[in-house]
Amino acid sequence: MSYEKSMLEKYKMPQKVEVENAILISLFNHEGIIKEFSTGDKIVEEIANKFNLNEEQRYVFLERIYRKENRIVKSPLWTRLLYRAADSLTKDKLITNPKTTFKLTNKKEWMLTEEGYNKVLKLLKIPISEKENFVTKTYEVQKIIKSIQDKPRPSSYQPIEDNSNRIVATREYKVRKRGFRLAVLEAYDYKCAFCGLKIFSLKNKNINWEVQAAHIVPHREKGKDDLLNGLSLCRLHHWAFDEGWLSIYDNYMIDVSKRIEKLPVQYGRLNEFDFIRYFLNDKKRIILPLNKNYYPHYNSIMWHRKNIFLS
Repeated sequence: MSYEKSMLEKYKMPQKVEVENAILISLFNHEGIIKEFSTGDKIVEEIANKFNLNEEQRYVFLERIYRKENRIVKSPLWTRLLYRAADSLTKDKLITNPKTTFKLTNKKEWMLTEEGYNKVLKLLKIPISEKENFVTKTYEVQKIIKSIQDKPRPSSYQPIEDNSNRIVATREYKVRKRGFRLAVLEAYDYKCAFCGLKIFSLKNKNINWEVQAAHIVPHREKGKDDLLNGLSLCRLHHWAFDEGWLSIYDNYMIDVSKRIEKLPVQYGRLNEFDFIRYFLNDKKRIILPLNKNYYPHYNSIMWHRKNIFLS
């Protein structure tokens, strides 16, 4: 029996497979990303708490002789076990290691992969169909987000996708859809661009934002999955925008269809608040991203005004 294994048994440490599952669940609870393991870090303590580790289990050290410099090197047994479990998950392609993640995000973190995400949902008995409701990032989704965010803003832009670029494969499409959603929500700081609503619920310890990523040129019309064709909207204003009750001018001011005046006054009201007529009385500009490169493109706006807006 190796020295490390004997120490694990002596101090009755959790089994590696149990730690692997705990790491996956922690990744899910932290939106798919956790930092490298260092003694005293919040995530190290958080996972230790799941196993109710005592002080001795948390801080006992492994000792080995570093012969090259003829000195004793100490490493925490619990942190060592975390690394062993995470390395095993990496080999099984359930997470990416900090070195790999750094190449994508410039941050040394562990990150879920799509396979890892599927496994943790199974562990938590959450249907795969609910995958899109969470803001959990996987390595594959983060690559989509980065490609969307890094795309240069063109002087000439066509908001409708060329048929040759359409994604047919269901799995690839779902990853791209989630990447578009998260890129748009991040750009608008998780607020509705029309009313500014920003709120979330905690579902299975994972954040579920109320706002949705809306296509300006709808997906059914082959609208592109990028920031120039996207808006972050609450559910009510997403519906009103898609149905043509609301649109925006090229200066990003909100426009209301005059057809609203033909409806009975009680239509579109939430008690005393009229979520459509409100913009008739108080002319407003949409809430825009901090990065001007992420602003909706004129061509997307004009397409919506010509084809969707009830002018």
